[in-house]
Amino acid sequence: MRLFRPGVLALALGLVAGLITTGPADADEMQTVSYHGYEVTVPASWPVIDLSTDPTACVRFDRQAVYLGRSTAQADCPADAVGRSSGLVLEPLTTAQPSSDGLLRRAITDAGVLATAYYAPGAEQTANAVLATGRVVSKSQSARVAQQAAVTPSIVATGNFAGYGFDTCAAPTQASMDAWRPSYQGVGIYISGGLRKCAQPNLTADWVSANASKGWQFLLIDVGMQAPCTTYKSLMSSVPSTALTQGRNAAINAVAAAQALGFAQRSAIYSDIEPYASTAACKAAVLSYLSGWTQELNSRGYLGGAYVGAATGGVDLSSAYASTAYTRPDNLWFAHWNTTIPVGTSPYIPATYWNNHQRVHQFVGDTSETHGGVTMSVDRNYLNLTAPPPPVTSFKVTGGVTVATLQWGMPANTTLGQIIIRGASGSTAPQLPTAGAAIYNGTASSFALTGLVNSGSYAYRIWVKDSKGKIGPGVDVRLIGTKTTIAAGAASIMYTGSVTLTSVITRLNDATRLSGVPVVLFSKAKNATKWTTAAVLTSDANGVVTSVQKPAVSTYYMWGYNGAVGLLGTRSSAALVEVKPAMSGYLTPAIKLGESVLLYGYLNPPHAGTTAYLQRRSGTSWVAVTSVKLTTNGKYGFSIKPTARGTYTYRVVWFADADHAGTQTPSKVLTVS
Repeated sequence: MRLFRPGVLALALGLVAGLITTGPADADEMQTVSYHGYEVTVPASWPVIDLSTDPTACVRFDRQAVYLGRSTAQADCPADAVGRSSGLVLEPLTTAQPSSDGLLRRAITDAGVLATAYYAPGAEQTANAVLATGRVVSKSQSARVAQQAAVTPSIVATGNFAGYGFDTCAAPTQASMDAWRPSYQGVGIYISGGLRKCAQPNLTADWVSANASKGWQFLLIDVGMQAPCTTYKSLMSSVPSTALTQGRNAAINAVAAAQALGFAQRSAIYSDIEPYASTAACKAAVLSYLSGWTQELNSRGYLGGAYVGAATGGVDLSSAYASTAYTRPDNLWFAHWNTTIPVGTSPYIPATYWNNHQRVHQFVGDTSETHGGVTMSVDRNYLNLTAPPPPVTSFKVTGGVTVATLQWGMPANTTLGQIIIRGASGSTAPQLPTAGAAIYNGTASSFALTGLVNSGSYAYRIWVKDSKGKIGPGVDVRLIGTKTTIAAGAASIMYTGSVTLTSVITRLNDATRLSGVPVVLFSKAKNATKWTTAAVLTSDANGVVTSVQKPAVSTYYMWGYNGAVGLLGTRSSAALVEVKPAMSGYLTPAIKLGESVLLYGYLNPPHAGTTAYLQRRSGTSWVAVTSVKLTTNGKYGFSIKPTARGTYTYRVVWFADADHAGTQTPSKVLTVS
C-alpha cells in the first residue's frame, strides 16, 4: 500500500476535517481507528459509529464519520437524499465492489475488510490520503471474496402503474419492504450520483429481483450535479454546451448502475435537481443538463426523467416544453407538498404537459410513517406511469447491389402506432428518432431500400411507437459495404487467345476477406449495352476468385458480389480486354529492279469488306501507300513494284472497329537490286 509523507498526510487529513487553515494538523488532532486487525488514521473530530452496537444508525455520506460494520436492521435514515461530505466505512469483505461516484473502495484481503472512503466531488485526493494510512496489524484467514455476479437486466422501472409510492434515503431492508407492501406499491431508490446522501447496503440486484417478484414498482434516482445557482458541492456548468455534456456523462453512469441492479431498457431514470433560485443563466444550464441527460438515456433505450421542485425546475421545464432548443424529459417527477390540490397536479405545471402517464407527484415530504410495525422517514408520491413499448424483434438487413431489404418482427402485446426507422451512412446509427435521415414511418414489417451507394456502408435504428405515442428502445442494424477488385492478366490479347481475370472480395469495415461466398463475373461486348453472366464462382479461403476467359471480341469484364444478411453487394470497376484480330503477311524478300512482288495475307476473323492499308516506312514514320478491301475469307493482297534499287520496309494495318482492336502485320523488308 502506498504511504504518504507524514506532513502531506496530515495536511490532507486536516483539510478533510476542516481543522486547519494555515498549517498541518497536530498529531493529537488525529485518531487511529481499528477494525478487525486493520488500522486507519482519521481526524479526531470524526465520530466513530459501531453498527454492531447501534444497528439502526444511518450510514450518512453527508456527515464526517467513521462507520464500523454492517447492519441488517432497518436504518433510521432521513427522507431527503442529497448531500456529501467525507468519511469512512469499514465493513466485512464478502463481495468485491468497485469504486463509483464519490466512493473509493479498497479490498483489504489480509484482514478481510472492505474500506470505503466517501468524499465530496473534487475531494478524491483526500479520500486517497485517508486510505493510504491504513495498515494490517493482525492478519486473519483470508476471506472467500465473492465476485459480483453478472446480471442480465430484465426489470422495467416503472411498468404500467397508477398508485402510491414512497422514497427514502436508503433502500429499506427486505423485512421493511414486506411490512410496507400492503400500503405502498412503488419505491424510489437512489442508484447513482456523486451527491447521494446515504449508503445503500441493501440495494443489490438480488434485492431488486426479490421485490420485483413481489409486485413492487421502482423509481430510479440519480443524485448528481445541481444547478449552478445553488451552493451544493457539485454544480453543473453555467455554460450550456458544457452542461449538456455533463448531463450525458451522468446518464452513462446511471445506465451502468441501473443495469448492474438488473434494470432493463424501457426503464426511466430520474435526475434529482433540487430547488434553485432561477435566473436566465441558471435556467439555461439546467435545461441543457437535462437535455443531455435525456438524449443519452434515450439513445441507450432508457427514459429520461427529471425530479424537480414544481415551483423551480417545474416552471422552467414547462416554459420550454415546446422548445426545439432543448430536449424535454420523458417523465416529470415534481415536488409540490400541498395536500389541498389533487394528487398528480400542480398549478405550476400545465395539465396538458406530461399528461400521457408521465407524471410522479411528490405531495408530502419528510414524513414519518409506520406500516406493519416498521417506521421510516419518507416522501410520499403518487405515480401515474406507463412503460414504453418493447422493441421490435429480429431486426435485420439483407443487402443487394445498391439496394437492401429491412425486415423486423412486431413486439407482442403492443398496439402499434407506427414503426420509425432512421438511417445514416457509415457505421453509427442515428441515436434518436429525430436524428439522421428518415427511412420509414409506417406499420409494415419490411421496407425496401434503394439508391444505395456501391461499396457504401450504412447503419439503421428502428423504434416502435405505440398507439399512445410512447416510443420504445431503438434496435440497430448495420449494412456493411463490400468491395470487389478486378485485375486482368493482359489489357489486350490476340484473337483465339485467353485472359485471366482475378478479384479479391473484402468487407469495408475491417478489410476482412470474404471466403466461401458466391462471386459473379459479368461480361459485355465493347459495343454492347447489356451485361451477361460469364461465370459464377466461390471465393477461396483468401477471398480470391479467378476465371480464365477467351473472348472473341473486345470485352468489358466486371466482378460482382450480390450481398447477404448484413452485407451490401458490390460491383467492381469494368476492365476492358481488347481483342486483336490475327493478321498474317507474306512477302518475297528480294527482287530485281523492274519486277513486282505480292504482299498478301489474311485477317482472322475475316471482317470481309473492311479496309486493309499498306504502309511504307519513311525515316521514323510510316506513310500510306494504298488500300484494299478484305475478301470474304479476310484475304488482302498488294502488288509492289519499287522504282529504284534499295531496301524497303512495309507493313499492312487494319484499324479497329466496334468489336476488335486495330492490328497490323509484322514489318516486312524487301530488297531491290
